[in-house]
Amino acid sequence: MASILDEYEDSLHRSASVQHSRASVGIPHSGYVNARLEKETPIFNKQRIDFAPPEKINSLVVSSNQLCMSLGKDTLLRIDLGKPDEPNQVELGRKDEARVYKMFLDHTGSHLLIALNTSECLYLNRSLQKVRALSRWKGHLIESVGWNKFLGSETNTGPILVGTSQGQICEAEISVSEGSLFSTNPDQYFRQVYTLEEESGPAPVCCLEIERGIEGKFFVIATTRKRLFQFVGKVPEGTEQQGFSSIFAMHADHLPSFREFPANLGFSEIAFYTPKLRSNPRSFAWMMGNGVLYGTLDYGRPDSILSDERVWVYPSDIDITVNKPISIVLTQFHFLLLLPDRVKAVCTLNGQVVFQDLFLEKFGLLTRMIKDPTVQQIWIHTEKVVFRYHVQRESRDVWKMYMNMNKFDLAKEYCKDRPECLDIVLAKEAEHCFQNKRYLDSAKCYALTQNYFEEIALKFIEAKQEEALMEFLIKKLSNLKPSEKTQTTLLTTWLTELYLNWLGILEGDPSQRNVYLDTREKFRTFLSSPKNKDCLFNNRASIYELLASHGDTEHMVYFAVIMQDYERVVAHHCQHDEYDEALNVLSRHRDEKLFYKFSPVLIQHIPKKVVDAWISMGSRLDARNLIPALVNYSQSASTQQINEAIRYMEFCVYQLEETQQAIHNYLLSLYALCRPDSLLSYLEQAGTNPNRIHYDLKYALRLCAEHGHHHACVHIYKVMELYEEAVDLALQVDVDLAKSCADLPEDDEELRKKLWLKIARHVVQEEKDVKKAMACLSSCALLKIEDVLPFFPDFVTIDHFKEAICNSLEDYNKHIEELKREMEEATQSAKRIREDIQEMRNKYGSVEPQEKCAACDFPLLNRPFYLFLCGHMFHYDCLLQAVFPNLPAYKQAKLEDLQKKLAATSQPSKSHHRPKDADTISLGKGQQSREQIKADIDDIVAAECVYCGELMIRSIDKPFIDPQKYDEEMQSWL
Repeated sequence: MASILDEYEDSLHRSASVQHSRASVGIPHSGYVNARLEKETPIFNKQRIDFAPPEKINSLVVSSNQLCMSLGKDTLLRIDLGKPDEPNQVELGRKDEARVYKMFLDHTGSHLLIALNTSECLYLNRSLQKVRALSRWKGHLIESVGWNKFLGSETNTGPILVGTSQGQICEAEISVSEGSLFSTNPDQYFRQVYTLEEESGPAPVCCLEIERGIEGKFFVIATTRKRLFQFVGKVPEGTEQQGFSSIFAMHADHLPSFREFPANLGFSEIAFYTPKLRSNPRSFAWMMGNGVLYGTLDYGRPDSILSDERVWVYPSDIDITVNKPISIVLTQFHFLLLLPDRVKAVCTLNGQVVFQDLFLEKFGLLTRMIKDPTVQQIWIHTEKVVFRYHVQRESRDVWKMYMNMNKFDLAKEYCKDRPECLDIVLAKEAEHCFQNKRYLDSAKCYALTQNYFEEIALKFIEAKQEEALMEFLIKKLSNLKPSEKTQTTLLTTWLTELYLNWLGILEGDPSQRNVYLDTREKFRTFLSSPKNKDCLFNNRASIYELLASHGDTEHMVYFAVIMQDYERVVAHHCQHDEYDEALNVLSRHRDEKLFYKFSPVLIQHIPKKVVDAWISMGSRLDARNLIPALVNYSQSASTQQINEAIRYMEFCVYQLEETQQAIHNYLLSLYALCRPDSLLSYLEQAGTNPNRIHYDLKYALRLCAEHGHHHACVHIYKVMELYEEAVDLALQVDVDLAKSCADLPEDDEELRKKLWLKIARHVVQEEKDVKKAMACLSSCALLKIEDVLPFFPDFVTIDHFKEAICNSLEDYNKHIEELKREMEEATQSAKRIREDIQEMRNKYGSVEPQEKCAACDFPLLNRPFYLFLCGHMFHYDCLLQAVFPNLPAYKQAKLEDLQKKLAATSQPSKSHHRPKDADTISLGKGQQSREQIKADIDDIVAAECVYCGELMIRSIDKPFIDPQKYDEEMQSWL
């Protein structure tokens, strides 16, 4: 194990250069170099607004990118931060000494309430330019407003809650419209619903917040200087517009739940944090005398929405008697406290001050701090300067705090995009789990870190935690890249050895049976993992050696199956006499080569099942390669076992229709050895055509002769057309068989007669049966009595074949009479032919002067012509033109030759002294006469009428128009 560890580490150092980089900079637990290439921006980035107010700033509110500030006595400045260059100034129109006490802007930035120190309240809508007084609100100094985030709109606030300096909580609604702006008051109603008290009596309502939970439940949070109240109640669906009176009515007789702290700032303020893309706050921070009460909001709780509360005391440099905090703002992980001259940011996870920003005296004392919840910007102002803070990557260092708190899941969540930080968290979590003896969890975490492999492995080895070590190696293996083949090989081999060791220990302990089965399943899963397949396949020899060294034949077979090393599997089964299992493997995977290799062994023990498997393979197996197995088997087996070999050979011949000569020859040998009855039927089914017979005739003849199968030999002689040998052998068996052989040479009468004479001689001389010899004469018409008489002995009397002699003489007489009749018929036929010839010589036809050629339709008598018996008449040249294209090639050539010879003969002289036989004068010179040439031409051209003879019949499939002239003919018709 140590050698594997060393080798792995060496390969790891060779392939992972980052490890050397880590070592060079001295980072003990991480393979990442945490170098900052540029100065990181702070979480809270302050920006001074380029704005010089003409008068001092009394109050400032901002929401949904809408900023409103009160300047001096009577001026209100509204700025759309999306269009900061277009400020809007509104005059309050007050002539008295009233001053702005507080301003409240709703979450949409549409409704602005302006509380005056004269216990009056003004209202301004974002779409309007005129401030309206709320007459029903007069007499109340407004300290807080709880906006309705669920029913409010740009022109209507919906039911809202208002807190006064006298502890009264009132419900009101403001609605405006351009059509009724000057005729109706915007405040729809204003009524008191509850009064908040402390131990000394009514106390100012410092803050109000309205939230909606599940199932129609509403939560109202109200604070005084020392108390935080919660009002919980359901508002029936559809009645939300009626307000929250029903919620407060539930607490008319008893106090609602509240939290109280003894110290007193003279006021309190509560802040909420709402994540992006959510409508409900997730956490709160209440600034009061004893510190900051921080917690989360759980909307599923029945009586209280506040959860996970804790109090963070103020930093040591804050003395509430001297420099008490003025305002509080809550972000995701921090709350910011506004002091007269500085801002402090405290982490909500550990209560530590993580940021402090001191303001110069020239800016004046800080007045108020607020946050725009929609854009997560923080605004601070003095009487003459406005600042804005941008919150950037607030969660950058949160992972460290969660890690130090041992909240590793949260720590990993906040550094998942920073691998160097994630590695530190994983290492810390792994160490924490190891110290708490959660070794498996520790191994999983260590496998994801960049810590030195050998350190971690030795750590588990020293602790004797092999199971955890295996888990570490498995996870490490799954994280390796495909290119890290050396590490993959070493880890795979090491894991195999560990699994085998662990299985060996568990197998010997009956009490650990379930653990053994579970570990075995994990090992098999590891061996069959697709990711490890290539590595295991390339190193299968080493794995086999490990399995063999542990004597684990079960997993050796399992591994061989996974590697598709079925040869090893089958060999294993055969070595352990598990022949059925071996055959099952062969049948399941259908590998032809394995069948050829293991069939000689298997057929010795389970012949029927092996043959069934061969048959199921069908044509995928080449039967020639199985013949050696069958030969070895049949030589030492009984007749019943040989039948299995015959069954497979018959399947190949009759079902697969094999034509290989070796297969047919082997089947013949099996038939000759054990099934002589099937031998003859096989030979007869194979037929008698040598070209269609697939067995070797000579081999079959020798085989049948050796085993004394004479009928089969006779059949083979017949196929080989050795009829004399067939008859000779058949006479030793059966005369009727010899007779069937004697009639086979149908085209050779001489041979047939010879064969029949052999049969007759055998019958007369060997069987001495005269009647059977006479029967031979009737079976073969070629034999006569005179052919058979020499075979009879001298003492045989004529009585035995008197009838045959008489029949022979009668046949001769009949034959003579038939010849006479044929001669008379021939004489009469010759006579009739001579008469017809004579008649034809005297036959003539008449041609009228107006007759025309049937081909060209011109007068017939103008040129030489032919007259046929059918009545058709043609000019010589017209007939020649019609006949020539349809003549065979040899006749065309002959006709051309005759025409040349006719043209070459001299024309007859016009002299009256021309000899009578001038046309035949060339006969003596061996040349044809002119008349003979003309007669030959007539025989070719005028053999038959071109319209009535065979020529017209043969041309019936020819088109009327030549295809090559079809287009030309078409054009002529247009």
